[in-house]
Amino acid sequence: MEPKATPKESPLSKRMDRDVMQNFLKAMPKAEIHLHIEGTLEPEMVFRLAKKNAVALGYKTPEALKEAYNFSNLEDFLKLYYQGLAVLKTKQDFYELAMAYFQKASEENIVRAEVFFDPQAHTSRGVPFASVIEGLLEAAKDAENKLGLSVALILCFLRHLSEQEAFEALKQALPYKKAILGVGLDSSEAGNPPSKFRRVFAKAREEGFLPVAHAGEEGPAGYVREALSELKVLRVDHGVRSEEDPELMEEIKARRIPLSVCPLSNVRLRVFPSLTEHNLKRLLDFGILVTVNSDDPAYFGGYLLENYLQSAEALDMSAWDVSTLAKNSILAAFLPDSEKQRLLKEQDAIASDFL
Repeated sequence: MEPKATPKESPLSKRMDRDVMQNFLKAMPKAEIHLHIEGTLEPEMVFRLAKKNAVALGYKTPEALKEAYNFSNLEDFLKLYYQGLAVLKTKQDFYELAMAYFQKASEENIVRAEVFFDPQAHTSRGVPFASVIEGLLEAAKDAENKLGLSVALILCFLRHLSEQEAFEALKQALPYKKAILGVGLDSSEAGNPPSKFRRVFAKAREEGFLPVAHAGEEGPAGYVREALSELKVLRVDHGVRSEEDPELMEEIKARRIPLSVCPLSNVRLRVFPSLTEHNLKRLLDFGILVTVNSDDPAYFGGYLLENYLQSAEALDMSAWDVSTLAKNSILAAFLPDSEKQRLLKEQDAIASDFL
């Protein structure tokens, strides 16, 4: 089932005011498929864990730390991002980090969360792989049992590190492969093309992991092509620079390759000068299976609902546009077809109630 075109005279073609839109979106069951769990580390938790784990911070207060979140590019953000991870040391830390996000997700009626985690950023600091994965898995289990949230974990390789180090991370993941849905690729994109990890991804696919990769954020459209051809990814994270290559856009559209777009992140990291200049609406209008996600919400000014609301306002989106994005999130998620059909029908019923 896919979103249907809506006649111009339909109520869905009209804009909603922000309050109505917020209620509409909260009622809609949604999936979030581009969320870095380390990127949900709020300043208040940074300070609490720093005190618990005796980690010295370069800022005196959570407010002072938050004031530093004025990034000029991806590399600028990553420096602060990796510094903040020093407070995560134990299985309980990772459990608390994940549960804080799952609680927010439940409040926003996210019914499916496919969560990235970066084990290399922790094992390189001496944190055991087991502490990371077992803390996250315990939180995922509690989220499912207590919040009714469907959770999947996706291990990301840090692309600024070597192929050999990625192989080592994959080796560490193998004992947990039944609990890890897929593998991804994140961190500094410039100068680290997807093809650098072709053999790692081939081995991961052989082991049964579903492949995704960040591409076309700060890197060119050619990196999106490489992710598709070299890594055989099933969806592209970000992918906004695909628009630079018309033939690539046609391929993505024809193959129904999902793009997991993160509007507020793209503005904060200067991929676009402002939200009004973002290409989310153009990608949607072109027929791309584009989705809205929050990426690293503790750093970029909003969780999933805020990404929807600000994008709808800045890009003059109709109720149909927003409804289509919510449906796309379900279509792009790694869920059984029967579950997708159920959720899409639920979305249709909610849209009818509101409109």
